[in-house]
Amino acid sequence: MIQNSMFSTQSIQPLDMKQSASSASKTPAQSLSDFGSYLENALNQVAGQEKAAEEMSNQFMLGQVDVDQVMVSSQKALLSLELTTQIRNKAIEAYQEIMRTQI
Repeated sequence: MIQNSMFSTQSIQPLDMKQSASSASKTPAQSLSDFGSYLENALNQVAGQEKAAEEMSNQFMLGQVDVDQVMVSSQKALLSLELTTQIRNKAIEAYQEIMRTQI
């Protein structure tokens, strides 16, 4: 089974009361910075998967890897890119809905 590592649940840690207390004391700027770092990391992982797929394709042309490895690598990159695109679309839709909201 192919698993997308972009949003892996392995990095999620159990909720700790100390951690929730410290996150409550964060300023909005710190939260925004943390979220920005998370997005940057996720986009770097997508770019890395695309580069890995390209490298696998080049190795296939040289006869160093099998076609199934190339296909798995390219499908991982494609799914990550599609997921990223859908998340972007949903974020834009949510922003537009908030802007349409009358106060």
